[in-house]
Amino acid sequence: MRAGELAPTALSTPRRLPNVEVFAIHAIEADVAERHEPLEWMLLTSVPTNTREEALERLEWYERRWTIESWHRILKSGCRVEARQFGNLDRFVHATALFAVISWRVLYATLLARIDGDLPCDVLLQPLEWRALYCRVHNTTTLPARLPTLTQVVLWIAKFGGYLARKHDRPPGPTVMWRGFLALHEITEMYRIFRQNE
Repeated sequence: MRAGELAPTALSTPRRLPNVEVFAIHAIEADVAERHEPLEWMLLTSVPTNTREEALERLEWYERRWTIESWHRILKSGCRVEARQFGNLDRFVHATALFAVISWRVLYATLLARIDGDLPCDVLLQPLEWRALYCRVHNTTTLPARLPTLTQVVLWIAKFGGYLARKHDRPPGPTVMWRGFLALHEITEMYRIFRQNE
């Protein structure tokens, strides 16, 4: 770990930006298989880092970057938050708060199913949602005796989003899950409407 300062770039700004103190963490992958080069990278952080424990904590933070990137991709590509025209800041703040929760739910579904797919589906879906989904997938009005698993409902949702579920396909990603959740919303609304007429 080494501390230093970064100077601002030569931008045409009316005021001079201050230098930023940064800490460099040099990381090299350990326990690499033979005939493979270890990964090596330099991480710069503005968070004070003076001990080995602090450096490891910063690396753990960085490791979570890809999850955050996936969440941003859902927010930008799925919710299309950048393409929307809100008219004013108040509308933007309210809409972005809603889209942030929607994006989190899609990402949560994607990751949780990979971690523990045997959980009951009600850890993710409301009763009306999983019932509507089950009835649509199985073309029935009879509900199962047991709750479907998380793996089952995530697969059904992903298929509505275009996931092919071939033998060697990777698990469903955020994009097909986003599209699947859009379909699930419509399925749930129709299920609710028809149940009201019974």
